[in-house]
Amino acid sequence: MTATTRRAILGAALATPFLGRAGFGQEWPSRPVRLIVAFAAGGAADTVARAYGATLSEILGQSIVVENRTGGNALIAANATLQSPADGYTFLVDAANQITNPLLMQDLPFDYRKAFIPVSLLANFPQVLAVKTGFPAGDVASYIALAKAQPGTISYGTPPTAGMGHMAGELLQQMTGIRLIHTPYRGGADAARDIASGTVDSVIITTSSIRPPVETGRAKVVAVTSAHRVAAYPDAPTLAESGLPGFDMNDWNGVFAAAATPRPILDRLQAAIAQAAKSDAVRNRLNPLGAEVVGGTEREFTEFLDRGRIVLAKVIKDGAISLN
Repeated sequence: MTATTRRAILGAALATPFLGRAGFGQEWPSRPVRLIVAFAAGGAADTVARAYGATLSEILGQSIVVENRTGGNALIAANATLQSPADGYTFLVDAANQITNPLLMQDLPFDYRKAFIPVSLLANFPQVLAVKTGFPAGDVASYIALAKAQPGTISYGTPPTAGMGHMAGELLQQMTGIRLIHTPYRGGADAARDIASGTVDSVIITTSSIRPPVETGRAKVVAVTSAHRVAAYPDAPTLAESGLPGFDMNDWNGVFAAAATPRPILDRLQAAIAQAAKSDAVRNRLNPLGAEVVGGTEREFTEFLDRGRIVLAKVIKDGAISLN
């Protein structure tokens, strides 16, 4: 073989797109990609996954299959992802469980920080404090006053135990000295259903999940938990401007990969997510729901998770929160 021939072969190899573990001669993705969502259909994470999935399928040229795997405080979905081949065809859409489960659960079957790579933060979802129709408190001040007058009698639903709604509710209690009854649900749609029926007094769920009962007049948004007001409910004040300075507790969701997933696949997926985040299709689907579309880098997502661990560790410790 001549030097010229060797150079030609090397050049062709370098120019060839990455061929993943799925098989030599096949570019990634060569078949449908699964997004395993750790939450129920209809909730914020599911909504975001499906919005991104439709656009990612166009960018990557393959179907994106969204699969809901609820239960076990998101462990079922996480395990399903880790038990699948780390070949770039199964990813996890998860949320705060990546941070809170290690703080709350013993004998976990894996170490979250070692088992998963944070590919990209998909979206932040401001949450709302909402009350059922006919509830005697229609603003933050009266809600707190009623809770102080009747401690341990007002229920608030969140999806799920130790999710960001629960964390926001616990922080609300810590900052005001009130005592509420926490009612956990598998997903935001379930909590929304129960506030619509009047089963729970109030909820702390995302702007996306609260929309159906608000539109039918069965719930009222009292405040938002983010640091700033949201376009979906411009008249709803933040908890921070309602006498709780510094209150900022958004829900969020992002894509995680099994740690052994090949780096070129992770890089291509992150680039595709960033492209999708800028698309009109994704923004037009999510912005009306109050979502803050992100689509950031792995480094940005990792730093976001590190900051969250500090905040949530304190909330959990001060609130003596457990999953028992």
